[in-house]
Amino acid sequence: MNLLAQQRALRDHILTGAPDHPPGVAATGGPGLAVYHHAYRAQLAACLRDTYEKTWGWLGDEAFEASARFHIERHAPHAWTLADYGAEFTDTLSQLYLDDLEVRELAWLDWTLRRAFDGTDAEPINEEALAQVDWDSATLTFAPTLTVRVVATNAAAIWTALAEGVTPPAAERLPEPGAIRVWRAGLSPQYRTIEAFEAEALGWIQQGITFTGLCERLAKVVDDPDEAARQAGGLLASWLQDGLIMAAA
Repeated sequence: MNLLAQQRALRDHILTGAPDHPPGVAATGGPGLAVYHHAYRAQLAACLRDTYEKTWGWLGDEAFEASARFHIERHAPHAWTLADYGAEFTDTLSQLYLDDLEVRELAWLDWTLRRAFDGTDAEPINEEALAQVDWDSATLTFAPTLTVRVVATNAAAIWTALAEGVTPPAAERLPEPGAIRVWRAGLSPQYRTIEAFEAEALGWIQQGITFTGLCERLAKVVDDPDEAARQAGGLLASWLQDGLIMAAA
């Protein structure tokens, strides 16, 4: 057996914990293999706890550890960095907690905030550039870390309470769907709960419509041009304040 085959056999043993020793390992190597097998899982579980800290706090130690074990058995790392491990954990939790929608939304928020921290750097538009914008034809470019999700529960309120170290509210459905936007301001990941119409407006802009086009679409939705202009102006002010707009041209 060549070295590559031995390495693969050892890897497979560590992944599965099979009772048979891999080729090339002495019979006395059992305790050492067990250490590797345990350390592999312990490291991945620690990675999930770190990335999904608020989800861990919501589920509790026992339930989270059981979910982590379930995930680790089915998902081996596939990238050079553990920062990418856990990308599918939200899907695993969705499978395990079919009736608890807040769990998957809380996990999504944990993961997306972490990815925003690792995202591409970009500088918000400055006042000088903003003053030169022709808003009749301008299209907006948002921060590359911006991510938006429509939500149906109060997962954001739960996340906030856990972050502040206070008792979180009971999980509940929102009266009507809302949304969360996540981005990074400087070096700090941020999130904000928003109304569904803002999520839709962000999607339109990301598809390439102009700011004037946004106003026109909003006018069709609210059937009032003045109200549409007011809403568009409010959205623009909020996006500028949060540093979401990188360019407008």
